[in-house]
Amino acid sequence: MQERDIDIVIIGSGSAGLNVMAQARAAGRSFVLINGGESGTTCARIGCMPSKVMIQIAEEYYRRTHFGQFGIDGHDGLSIDLSEAMKHVQELRDGFVQGVVSRSTDKLPADVFIQDYAQLLEPTLVEAGGQRFRAKAVVIATGSTPILPAPWRQFGDRVITTDEVFELEDLPASMAIIGMGTIGLELGQSLARMGVKITGFDQVERVAGIADPEVNRTAIELMRKDFSIHLGATATLEAAGEQIRVSAGEQTVVVDKVLASIGRVPAVAGLGLEVLGLPLDARGVPPFDDQTMQVGDLPVFLAGDVTGERQVLHESTDEGKIAGYNAAHVEQSPERFQRKTPFYVNFCAPNIIAVGARFDQIDPDSSAVAEVSFSTVGRARAMGAARGVLRVYADKASGRLLGSEMIAPRGEHLGHLLAWAIEQRMTVGEVLRMPFYHPVIEGALKTAFSQLYAEVEAKNPGPVTEVAPLRQPS
Repeated sequence: MQERDIDIVIIGSGSAGLNVMAQARAAGRSFVLINGGESGTTCARIGCMPSKVMIQIAEEYYRRTHFGQFGIDGHDGLSIDLSEAMKHVQELRDGFVQGVVSRSTDKLPADVFIQDYAQLLEPTLVEAGGQRFRAKAVVIATGSTPILPAPWRQFGDRVITTDEVFELEDLPASMAIIGMGTIGLELGQSLARMGVKITGFDQVERVAGIADPEVNRTAIELMRKDFSIHLGATATLEAAGEQIRVSAGEQTVVVDKVLASIGRVPAVAGLGLEVLGLPLDARGVPPFDDQTMQVGDLPVFLAGDVTGERQVLHESTDEGKIAGYNAAHVEQSPERFQRKTPFYVNFCAPNIIAVGARFDQIDPDSSAVAEVSFSTVGRARAMGAARGVLRVYADKASGRLLGSEMIAPRGEHLGHLLAWAIEQRMTVGEVLRMPFYHPVIEGALKTAFSQLYAEVEAKNPGPVTEVAPLRQPS
C-alpha cells in the first residue's frame, strides 16, 4: 500500500479535532482529518446541545407548578405531548449538527476528510480508508464513549446509554437511571418533570461529583423533590417479563427502560496505541503533558475527551488549539500553555456549579469558607426560586479567591463571574470593589465575599472597604 506524506494527521472531527485543523491551516500545514462513526461534535449530536433542549422543555412545563402562587389560573389543564417534545429535541439537534458539519467537514475535499476508523501502524504512520499516511505529527482527538457493562447488553434496547436517549421517539412510562453524575442528574430531573417516573441510583453517596458536603447534602435534598434517588449501593439488573428489575441494597424497582449513565471512557479501541511504545493506563491512554498535549517525547498529541480528564467543550476546544499549534510546529520544542481555571456546570434546576479549587482540595487550616442560603436572597425569593446554597473559599492570609461549589438559581452566571475572578487571581477585597446591582442573584456573591472579608487577613487600603479612595493627580 502506497504511503502518502502529510504534515499532520488528525484523528477525530469533533470539537478538539476541528480546532487542531484550524491551527494546521493557520500555520500553512497540510493535513488529513480522519473520522470514524457519526459526523458532528459530541456537544451538538449527543451532549450539551440536545440535553439543553430537553432541559428547556422540562423547565417550561414545570413552571406551571409555580403559576398558582403567582395568582395565575388554568395551569392544571396544561399537558405535554412527549412524542412532539422528543421530535422538537431531535429537530434542533439535527440543526446543531448540520450547522457544525456545514461549516467544517462538508467543505473538505474527499482526499482531506477521510470517513473511516484509523489505526496507528507506527507512531507517525496511520492507515484509514484504504490509504496510509506518513505524518510529521499525529493528533488523536477521538473523543469518548459511554460505559455499558457487558452483562447489561443482554437486555437490548431496554438498556440505553446517553448516546441513545435523544433518539427515542417517545418516552417510557418509567425509567431507572444508573449513575447520578452530571448527565444522569440532568436527564433524571428533566425526564421526571416531563412526566416519566424516574428512579436514580449511584454506588457513591454524592451526586454530580460534588466535593463540598453541604452543597452535596442540599443538592440531594432538592433533587429528591423531583424523583427518587438511592445512593451508596451498586445496582444490578434482571429481567422482569418485558421490563427490568433494578436492585441496589434494599431498594428495588421495576421499570420499562434503564439509562446507563455511569461515565464515559476514552474512545481508543482499535487505534493501536500500543505502537507508541509507552505504558497505557487502565483506560488505554498513554502518558501526556496537559500543558503541551504531547505524548511522551513523540510527535504525537492528544486533545479533547480522549484524555479522560477535562471532558467539557471549552477544555476540548483549548486542547485542540494547544495540540494543533504544537503539531503544526513540531520541528521546535513544544510550547507550554497555561490551563484555565477549572469550571463545571450542571444545568439541573437549580444549577450545580464547581469552579476553581474543590472543597477537598483546599487546606482547612489556611482557608476561609463562606456560606449563603438562597432562601435569604431577595431576588431568588421574588423568582420563586429561593432554593440552594453557595459556598466560596478563599486563602486566609492573602485573601485570594480559591474556588466555589454551589447549587444555585442561575448558578451558571455566578460561576462565570467566579471563574473570571479566580482566573485573574483577585482577592476578596478586590472583588468587593466591583459594582454589584440590587436586587440580582449576584447579590449572593456579595454576601459571601463580605463574610470572607471578615475572615481574611488582607484588607483593602482606604477607610471604606467597598469603595477605593480617589487618587489625586500628581
